[in-house]
Amino acid sequence: MFTGIIEALGQVRQLQPQGGDFRMTFASGRLDLGDVKLGDSIAVSGVCLTVVELHKDGFAVDVSRETLDKTLLGSLKSGSAVNLEKALRLADRLGGHLVAGHVDGVGQIHSVQNSGRSQVFAVTAPRELLRYIAAKGSICVDGISLTVNALEGEQFMLNLIPHTLTNTTASAWRAGQAVNLEVDLIARYLERWVATEAESGLKSEVTRESLAAKGYPV
Repeated sequence: MFTGIIEALGQVRQLQPQGGDFRMTFASGRLDLGDVKLGDSIAVSGVCLTVVELHKDGFAVDVSRETLDKTLLGSLKSGSAVNLEKALRLADRLGGHLVAGHVDGVGQIHSVQNSGRSQVFAVTAPRELLRYIAAKGSICVDGISLTVNALEGEQFMLNLIPHTLTNTTASAWRAGQAVNLEVDLIARYLERWVATEAESGLKSEVTRESLAAKGYPV
């Protein structure tokens, strides 16, 4: 589990084809690897990957065909910049939102506009993901926890402050560029719960009335 608060900018060091998938090696930049062990998870531009090799200033991961097909990792080249975040510890502050590192789909930067010292990005999302995206809700874009400012058709708007632009790959985003998207976990589970309840014909004991009786503001 991650928070979408990027800890460091890394860089692709090497891509090694291995029987239909890849072993990828990354330079870790300012990311502290002192507490990272083999088998630990690191999110690379929003994709949860398992560390299989540790180096003094980097790490290697194996990337499955499924991950290559569903994310942008397969399009990276040696020298490409990536966002890095180590897995969340239970004692850490949750500065962004709960992020699984399981990419739901690929979006595309539609436009970029300056707004004071910030930049506003319009991102086109796959149609099947739009129902999970809500104004003022959270979304993870290339591993970055961001707030959706507004929705317009198949696009959602993001406002990125200078700090975010400086410390992530977002500073290089341009119109036409593809990005990894992960929608809010809560929206996914809520949809599944509602669908399962409807299919089974069972009614949940949790209702608006039962919550009100226990003192919850509903």
